[in-house]
Amino acid sequence: MITIDLNSDLGEGYGAWAMGDDAAMLEIVSSANIACGFHAGDPTGILACLRQAAARGVAVGAHVSYPDRGGFGRRDMDVAPADLTADTIYQIGALQGLARAAGTRVSYVKPHGALYNRIAHDARQGAAVIAGLKAVDPDLILMGLAGAPILAQAQAEGLRVVAEAFADRAYRPDGQLVSRRDPGAVLHDPDLIAERMLRLARTGEIEAADGSLLHLKADSICVHGDSPGAVAISARIRQRLLAAGVVIQPFVRAE
Repeated sequence: MITIDLNSDLGEGYGAWAMGDDAAMLEIVSSANIACGFHAGDPTGILACLRQAAARGVAVGAHVSYPDRGGFGRRDMDVAPADLTADTIYQIGALQGLARAAGTRVSYVKPHGALYNRIAHDARQGAAVIAGLKAVDPDLILMGLAGAPILAQAQAEGLRVVAEAFADRAYRPDGQLVSRRDPGAVLHDPDLIAERMLRLARTGEIEAADGSLLHLKADSICVHGDSPGAVAISARIRQRLLAAGVVIQPFVRAE
């Protein structure tokens, strides 16, 4: 039996500014990476998203970021390790409090945007994020890019990890994501994306932007909640996987 987790980045609205359709996505995904206020999200919206996740049995993760509201967390920053560790602790702690009020818990951490991409290969910043997780709760799971050194680095520090693949992003031949600044970085065809993800779930293979085949061991598939057509893409992936007998479930028990 093949099992896979579907996740999405949610809780990213701010005040009157809406980002994505959290309610619709929570009917599709099995895990939700919820903003912690540094790149997006306000307390009221985050709490509402957590309550919806709890009601649907969706697992919750802290979507920690650089302090970058203006750039939506997608601008690289050279943050001192002590500051990055403290920022990570702060964000996880804030989400834990809101999650407790919503009747659920934070079970994993997925860095967002530029931080995610930076720590995939930057051992110094990776160590700072790992230190933050361990300081809050060493049972927290770190989600990271499938095949990236950060996963082995976290495991060496005693953390559990989850390897993630991206449904709506193009890959470079070296396994890294094509930069959002480059043409074709974001995929939009729901049927094409669904077939790519089914192949990944079944064989661990995904086609890179140059047509070569990558071999990725992924435990979870992400669809960005702010992507155009995110709901349609996620629904098509779920439908295609289920039709092929793939079981969709969170990698950790939701509660």
